[in-house]
Amino acid sequence: MSFALEAVDVGKAYGTVKALDGLTLNIPRGGIFGILGPNGAGKSTLFRIVLGLVRPTTGETRLLGAPAGDIKALRRIGAVIETPRFLPWLTARDTLTMLALESGLKTPDIDGWLQRVGLTEAADRKVNGYSVGMKQRLALAAALLTRPEVLILDEPTSGMDPAGILEMRALMRELADRDGVTIILASHQLDEVQRVCDSVAILDRGKLVKDGRVDQMTAVNERLRLQASPRDTVLELLGAKGVADGADAAFAAIPRAEAPALIAALVKAKVDITEARWIGGDLETVFLDSTGDADAR
Repeated sequence: MSFALEAVDVGKAYGTVKALDGLTLNIPRGGIFGILGPNGAGKSTLFRIVLGLVRPTTGETRLLGAPAGDIKALRRIGAVIETPRFLPWLTARDTLTMLALESGLKTPDIDGWLQRVGLTEAADRKVNGYSVGMKQRLALAAALLTRPEVLILDEPTSGMDPAGILEMRALMRELADRDGVTIILASHQLDEVQRVCDSVAILDRGKLVKDGRVDQMTAVNERLRLQASPRDTVLELLGAKGVADGADAAFAAIPRAEAPALIAALVKAKVDITEARWIGGDLETVFLDSTGDADAR
């Protein structure tokens, strides 16, 4: 398997504080991979190390198979780490033109990227008048100018309104599915991560505590809640897999693959189903259980 990012026993200490503590993580190429963790878990530190901005205390990292900081590999990477900063007197178009010249791009698609990140109408406005969310969009356009194979994003929806978050989610999926860009992102927005990411890794105190596909993680402890009448018929059909919930509902502890057959059996038994929805199985529950913050719920 080809990996976008590899970390082997990586540690990073600042005095007595361990930002990373023996972290081993392999992120495959393709799709969208989320890195989650509380503040201070080491997410940004990991990004800085693989980009060659800081050196690890122990261990090693590789980006697209090359050692951290390798210039040839970095030319194939786009990254937005923490809050972006721009020259305030330049417009968005001027900013991208300058960055394209610095990168040696002869025919950069500046208008195309401005359009894709939703800045066409603000392209000729000075950046000092931009909101935080608009600066995030401009930073993303700058990271995409060179058409990278891997895109590393640190809190990409920070400062965006709900509409902007939806647009960013759609753009990330489009970049991964249509353009073939591998996206690695860190975010505190667990709902957004669950909606957009294929796989995630959860860090806590600089260590990897859980990783895997989002759909597999969230399937644990997931139950189908059925609001139906007569409820006793539902419980009879479910047997040991059914638990009553109030006077007119029941929980079915079944995998999703069995749901169509169950619904068909209930209809055949003349049960009136008012509502059927999956309960639990959200990434927030997995995150809190994995980081020891379950009491915060």
